[in-house]
Amino acid sequence: MLQPITGFHRDEDSHWVAQLACGHNQHVRHDPPWQNRPWVTTLEGRARMLGVTLACKKCDQGAPPDQQPQDNVQE
Repeated sequence: MLQPITGFHRDEDSHWVAQLACGHNQHVRHDPPWQNRPWVTTLEGRARMLGVTLACKKCDQGAPPDQQPQDNVQE
């Protein structure tokens, strides 16, 4: 199910995680050549991705919402 990105935070290993409107989280790593997402490395890139939809496998599985921090990380 497609869900829009509403914010971002970092996990305990400092990897970027997208917060989705459905309440689920999804990692959005830039790890070439396997995952090529250079936009996640800058504040401007992440800001441009707000509202863009990602396929949420957790929604497809009927999983409960994830824990999300109160404040989005903007760094």
